[in-house]
Amino acid sequence: FNSPAVRPFDDLSLRPAMLLAAGTEAAARALIDRGVAADGMVWRKGTPLPRALYLPTHDTARNVRAPWYPAPGRFAGVEIARLPIDELAGQSRLILLQTGIAAVPSLASLHWLPGALADHLTSFGGRIATHGGEPASSEWAAGGQTSVVEWIRSGATASHGTVSEPCNHLQKFPQPQVLLLHYLQGATAIEAYWKSVAWPQQSLFVGEPLAAPFARI
Repeated sequence: FNSPAVRPFDDLSLRPAMLLAAGTEAAARALIDRGVAADGMVWRKGTPLPRALYLPTHDTARNVRAPWYPAPGRFAGVEIARLPIDELAGQSRLILLQTGIAAVPSLASLHWLPGALADHLTSFGGRIATHGGEPASSEWAAGGQTSVVEWIRSGATASHGTVSEPCNHLQKFPQPQVLLLHYLQGATAIEAYWKSVAWPQQSLFVGEPLAAPFARI
């Protein structure tokens, strides 16, 4: 958690893992392409600032990360914004999005940058398939909770979710400031996500692991 290590196996004897998961083979290939396209992207001159978006909700149990959302403004070449969840539809230039809600609305309307990270604090967001083996949808039978696969389908490059009931312990979910800081410092998606979760025993990390839009290459 929040480690400065850049060689986790050499320094910590740890091999972080991330699943490449998507609803179809075509979606998985598109996910890989987004990860490749992300490398060094935000340093291209003349492009608008990417946005990190944080969405407080009225779901008291799932909104526990809200006090840790970074303050709005500009930081290290990123525009940080906070909006209520009902203003999510149509948001653009997204490089990071975090919220706390069971079913995230308007995912199909979002416009993501390559390398975008997105997750929501809920009980079973990390379950990527139903009992029948088909990719989960936002209308999934187990409580109607959005799956990490839905984030990937909408255009995000990596996500996180828990696979069994985690309660709402903050240590079990990506810490907003830690995730943003490591990503802005050039960490890959897999490094930034793993470093942001203190207790990853119930976690599943999904996406293209080597996406690094803030790395100087």
